Amino acid sequence: MAAEHSLAEQDIRQERRARLSAERLLEQKQAELTAANRKLSAHALDLSGQIVTQRRVVKELEGQNTRVEKDLQAANHKVVAVERLLWDAIDTIHDGFALFDANLKLIAANPPYLAAFEGAGSVGPGSFYGDIIDLCIDEGIVDLNGEDPDEWHAMMLSRWSPMQIEPLTLRFWNGIYVKMMDRRTSDGGVVSMVLNITDNVLREGELRDARDKAQAADRAKSAFLAKMSHELRTPMNGVVGMAELLMENGLDEESTLYAQTIHSSGEALLEIINDVLDFSKIEAEKIQLKPLPFDLELLVQDVGRIVQPTVQQKGLDFQIDYDQYLPSDYIGDAGRIRQILTNLVGNAVKFTDSGHVMVRVVGIVDDEAQQCQLHFTVEDSGLGVEASMVDHIFGEFNQIEDEANRKYEGTGLGLSISRKLVELMGGEVWINSVKGEGACFGFQITLPVVSPAQSAPAMIPRNFKSAIVIEPNPMDLDILTRQMTLLGLEFTILPNAAAPRRPLTPDIIFVSHTAHSVADVEAMQAQFPGVPVVAMLVTADPLQVPDGVATLRKPFRREDLFNCIQAAPEPAIHPLKILAAEDNKTNQLVFRKMLKDLSVDLTLVQNGVEAVDAFKAGEFDLVFMDISMPEMDGMEASRIIRQCEQDRGTPPVPIIAMTAHAMGGDEERIKEAGLSHYLTKPLKKDKIHDLIRELTSDATATN
Repeated sequence: MAAEHSLAEQDIRQERRARLSAERLLEQKQAELTAANRKLSAHALDLSGQIVTQRRVVKELEGQNTRVEKDLQAANHKVVAVERLLWDAIDTIHDGFALFDANLKLIAANPPYLAAFEGAGSVGPGSFYGDIIDLCIDEGIVDLNGEDPDEWHAMMLSRWSPMQIEPLTLRFWNGIYVKMMDRRTSDGGVVSMVLNITDNVLREGELRDARDKAQAADRAKSAFLAKMSHELRTPMNGVVGMAELLMENGLDEESTLYAQTIHSSGEALLEIINDVLDFSKIEAEKIQLKPLPFDLELLVQDVGRIVQPTVQQKGLDFQIDYDQYLPSDYIGDAGRIRQILTNLVGNAVKFTDSGHVMVRVVGIVDDEAQQCQLHFTVEDSGLGVEASMVDHIFGEFNQIEDEANRKYEGTGLGLSISRKLVELMGGEVWINSVKGEGACFGFQITLPVVSPAQSAPAMIPRNFKSAIVIEPNPMDLDILTRQMTLLGLEFTILPNAAAPRRPLTPDIIFVSHTAHSVADVEAMQAQFPGVPVVAMLVTADPLQVPDGVATLRKPFRREDLFNCIQAAPEPAIHPLKILAAEDNKTNQLVFRKMLKDLSVDLTLVQNGVEAVDAFKAGEFDLVFMDISMPEMDGMEASRIIRQCEQDRGTPPVPIIAMTAHAMGGDEERIKEAGLSHYLTKPLKKDKIHDLIRELTSDATATN
């Protein structure tokens, strides 16, 4: 029983343990289930919140979609309305309009564009540009003007290739002219505008016909004037020529007056006829320039000679200033350039009663292009021109009508002809003027250069170094002195022949024409015997100069000045007079040999006493003095020579010390004794020659 009881207790205990274990497992599972329920509840709560949020977002999106749909509908309505308005506007354009895509397929076109193809074929949206060109060729819509159809087709296609499409004018079969204005779009398409320009073309044709008729009438008028001027000039030449012959036929005073009146009236009428003839030639475009080589400086001088009689009669001061650095030889129409200058210079002389007239020529040479830009100015101190009349005076048949000008005759064509000739040469004219103070007319042309500019036409003789100039006229003096400077000639300007108060050694003397010219020339000849004197006279000057006096006629060229100097006798060449004191015979021989290449008159003595005696007895340009000599050394002899010069009142002669001593302080002691320069022995030939050239004047020969 006990065993059974024990077994029963064990079973009870095992059952109890199993029940406890099951209870604990149940509790654990319940706890896990509770935790899982909590998580599930939390997740369900979160999902519930998300669902609420999503529902709210969906509602908002539904509202936005509704608004977007409404906006799209409104925008679509606006686009349709704008498109309708755009096409309505395009349809109202009288000119053609078409739009092609990047493949050159027609997207849209207005009625005027399509009207060109009406009845010829089907052209509309979807048509290709190449097919439209073929239709134009096949149906003869466009006048090809005889051009090959294939070439025209290729041209029409290729003109749309560049980004910038050039305009093109076409003529249709019915006489309508159109201008195609095409532009590329950003996507590669083309917008084509076809403008009807028929009225403009017809108007241009009418204007062209009217212009041609007017030009033909103008040429006919000019041809008539040229013919009449030529026919009138022939008998007028006879009238003037016979009047000249009549005046030379020994007429009495009254008949001479009549003949002179006929001659002067005929000359005036002939000048008018010549102006009209030139003007008519220019208007008829019959004038042709004849470029040939010519001397411009000589041409300017010739113009001056033409007006010289009038200049003399009025007592004007006339100058020509030709830039000495300019070349003289050019290629151009010398006759027309002379005509321009003659007109300008003639006007200046005509309207100047007192004062001056100056012709100035300057320029800029382009060595690379072998041409020169020339500037001509004609200045005067005459009546002048008011600023408001400057443009007027260059017109045809225009003259300034006022009280001061009324006494002057003329056609009023001279300045107009000059302006047209200058413009024909590719130049321009101008004027600067102040009423009552004179005028400056100018013109500029560019001409090819025949020879390069030179600094001087030639070299003057070597022995011409200095000149005296007596010229009271400031402008003439300025021109003359610049020419002398260019020739390398030094000059001294004097107001008159009585002016020299200091020693002058001129090689040539220039005296200008004045009321006292003859007296000035004679005074210069007396004061500087043997020096050539040149009298500068104006062209028509009747002044008689003394015998042996050269003349130079104003205005003169630089070559005239050069030739005048060349023709003058050269200054006399005086050998140097040198005194040398040297006691050693060998040194005397060496010194004489060193000077044999120079033109010198050498006096050699053996000591200081002989040197002093020789200096007192003669005149010397230089003295070479040995320092160590018997009886009297070189320093003592030099002191006596300096005292002799002071007693005479003559300028000191250079004394050059020759010594073998080379101790410190020797040079200072030698110069204190009155010696001006210092040479050490043995003497060097080149140093002696250099020192002689340095110390002697230009007028003394040293080689």
